[in-house]
Amino acid sequence: MAKKSSWLDLFNKIKIPLLFVLLIWGVEIYEEVAGVYLGRYGIYPREFGGLKGILFSPLLHNDWEHLFSNSAPLLVIGSVMMLFYKRVAVASFVIIYFLSGFSVWLFARPAYHIGASGVVYGLISWMLWTGLLRRNIKSIVLALCTVVMYSGFMQGLLPNEEGVSWESHLSGALVGLFTAILFKDTIEVDEVKHDPWADEDTTKVWYLQRDIFEKTKAQRLQEAIEAEERRLRELAEIQRLKDLMGGNMGQA
Repeated sequence: MAKKSSWLDLFNKIKIPLLFVLLIWGVEIYEEVAGVYLGRYGIYPREFGGLKGILFSPLLHNDWEHLFSNSAPLLVIGSVMMLFYKRVAVASFVIIYFLSGFSVWLFARPAYHIGASGVVYGLISWMLWTGLLRRNIKSIVLALCTVVMYSGFMQGLLPNEEGVSWESHLSGALVGLFTAILFKDTIEVDEVKHDPWADEDTTKVWYLQRDIFEKTKAQRLQEAIEAEERRLRELAEIQRLKDLMGGNMGQA
């Protein structure tokens, strides 16, 4: 039961990237089975009809190779984001999804742009810049792991391959940077710095009078004389009471 609960808990944490990957696979399978091509639902820049591609473009791919290349980073980087950046993960994913597509619609060359590459580049860029901006151990380690896994990231930002929407890659990378800056001050629970002395009793104990070093020698001497006078008066009073009690006892 405990093992089942842990798997369910993991699924709940990474369900957004997991369901998204399952969705794009479902769309590709539908195209294959139905014998249709849905590329017309991609982003066509600066055309009103092309705006629908902002929503649909990341769900569409040219072929299985294109789908494979995007599925792994979507699932891996998306899951890492959901697991380690709970407070900002969903908002960051949504912003990257829509804003990268809108940027392509604004600036890309006239053609149908499809594929989740813009989202992928946005997530990778977000992970890298989050590590640099937050500069804590967790973020830096995750950023370094991302660099190791996706070392060819920079190559896709330039128009070096025909038929590839490098504009989507560049837009995603820039939006990832923007989103990382936007949420850089939203600290996760495990990133809060705890003071090890926070629970220590800070009540000060004074072994000498606080103003003792501020008094002059004459003042301290006067205080000593007054204290001695009080002591002598107390002794005289005690002696008087003893004499009085002794006299009464003698009369009895």
